[in-house]
Amino acid sequence: MSPLLRRKKKEPASGERVVTLIGKPGCHLCDDARVVVEEVCGGMGVRWEELDISVDAELHREYWEQIPVVLVDGEQHTFWKVDGERLRRALGG
Repeated sequence: MSPLLRRKKKEPASGERVVTLIGKPGCHLCDDARVVVEEVCGGMGVRWEELDISVDAELHREYWEQIPVVLVDGEQHTFWKVDGERLRRALGG
């Protein structure tokens, strides 16, 4: 793959990795994603947070067709189905 087409990994200045799960209540795919994110982040000691598109109009506009969405350090990592091994690799594990 051309170096021009590769995504650059953005690492936070503090060195602390952050995973964000974007979803909404009642979403079974979001429930499945939460289990994977909790397992991977818990096992690696990585901080994670969850945001709800039903209470944030901007998030709703941006992600409503893709939930659940996982961000790693603010960059979109995946949507719909979360692969635990891929998430581990993205976090350096």
